[in-house]
Amino acid sequence: MYKVFINEKLIILSNEVQKSEISDTYLLKDVDLEWLIGKLGAGKIDKAILYHDKSEELLPLLYTKLPLVEAAGGLVKNDKQETLFIFRNGKWDLPKGKTEKGENIEETAIREVEEETGVTGLSITEFLMKTYHIFKRNGEYRLKLTHWYKMETKYEGELLPQIEEDIMQVEWRNDADAVLALQNSYENIKLLF
Repeated sequence: MYKVFINEKLIILSNEVQKSEISDTYLLKDVDLEWLIGKLGAGKIDKAILYHDKSEELLPLLYTKLPLVEAAGGLVKNDKQETLFIFRNGKWDLPKGKTEKGENIEETAIREVEEETGVTGLSITEFLMKTYHIFKRNGEYRLKLTHWYKMETKYEGELLPQIEEDIMQVEWRNDADAVLALQNSYENIKLLF
């Protein structure tokens, strides 16, 4: 099973369907994703389940329906165990971005955190998870696959929001303030916590 978000709406890719979920279920190989995204966006359905009987074919089938954009980012902690957040498009988020040619995923994660926040001296401590969300760019829906890493840094310098990426603020937040930020964040970011 995989969770794919479109803003706050959820699409579940699954090879199992419960009887109570039949009305929300569509065959992945046959579904018109533009139509489905329109229904979700208009609030006509709250969630959708895209079914295929073979779990190993769920993602490859989805990749045939939407162009894939690979990205990476970090859940960064400092020596005070504060978490690094960015504020963009009216929501609290974590730094992340697209992979560049010739770059591996871990390099992308570190580069994007540095570019979006000004924080340096990053080290990856573990891989956390992959998240999926659908977004629209130049009139076309795309699927973003983000690889998330837990990172640490001893950086104590100035935080520098990347204005050209519409990042308005960068902040270190303690656990209580992180909980408040997550109330105005994306569902895939909440999964990381």
